[in-house]
Amino acid sequence: MSIPQNLSYTKEHEWLSVSDGVATVGITAFAAGSLGDIVFVQLPGVGDTVTAGEVFGEVESTKSVSELYSPVSGEVVAVNETTSDTPEVINSDPYTEGWLLQVRLTGDVPELLDASAYAELTQEN
Repeated sequence: MSIPQNLSYTKEHEWLSVSDGVATVGITAFAAGSLGDIVFVQLPGVGDTVTAGEVFGEVESTKSVSELYSPVSGEVVAVNETTSDTPEVINSDPYTEGWLLQVRLTGDVPELLDASAYAELTQEN
């Protein structure tokens, strides 16, 4: 399983990258693999706000439905429409083409896991 070194991670299996005050958020390869074939994604709209630690959407697979938790607080400035049209891209490329949303930060980024800490977390599961 690939865990990119340049990203931050949550214990709920979301990843995050921040550039110029905008965070890009997705789910990890571990989460996508655990879910199985993803068939539907529900995300907030552009202009909506998300709050760190709170549910912002859900992902449905052939196995289950899982809630998505925002790692940051802010305003949604972009939603990856590709994930609505072809949600399986999250399984095949969760870190590039399968990102979920971009958030303009309104506060500090909470302390998150680095790649090695996330690797340890997923080894325990």
